[in-house]
Amino acid sequence: MKAMILAAGLGTRLKPLTDDRPKALVEIAGRTLLEIAITRLRSFGIREVIVNVHHFADMAVDYLKAKDNFGVRIEISREDVLLDTGGGLKKAAWFFLTDPPTDKPFVLHNVDVISSIDIEQMVQFHKKHQALATLAVQDRPTSRYLLFDGDSKLCGRRMGLDETAEIVRASRYANALAFAGIHVISPRLLSMLTEDGVFSIITSYLRLAAKGEKIVACRADKDY
Repeated sequence: MKAMILAAGLGTRLKPLTDDRPKALVEIAGRTLLEIAITRLRSFGIREVIVNVHHFADMAVDYLKAKDNFGVRIEISREDVLLDTGGGLKKAAWFFLTDPPTDKPFVLHNVDVISSIDIEQMVQFHKKHQALATLAVQDRPTSRYLLFDGDSKLCGRRMGLDETAEIVRASRYANALAFAGIHVISPRLLSMLTEDGVFSIITSYLRLAAKGEKIVACRADKDY
């Protein structure tokens, strides 16, 4: 199984820690965010990872080399311009395309997410529901909510508590949940990313949900 770690961000919310290093190399209890993400993925049997880089990119690349990639195969996707989550995945799509093609899902993981979420359970949930993408979500306060219908399918989003919801698919019920920054994705999504340049993967998810594709919520309320 393969994964992508989204690590290209500027880390502006972590300033001044990111004034002289990429967000991925900020340390928590003596371990970098990048190390924590890679070793968690490795614990679930993931041995092939692509990491996108931009801010202090060479520092991240040199760090991985010095750590012998933490025992996994790592490829680097350099972004001269920040491409956001969707653009970053689209640029790295080659990593997940095999010959012959496979329907084996892959993981997309934000570098600044530290969690106890069981990725293997997410993968099994994804397969059971034959989803295009499965998102780890929680019932907690956030400034950006995703909306899911009674069948846990994405139907819209809402920014904050008082903003008007953006509904992409009619539903009598909409549950507002917080996204936890971990996705399990079917590789067939890659050919559906018709957006170009800089774009959020959430924009693609909403467009595809409007067309009836299954973007589903995997509840992780009891997880850290």
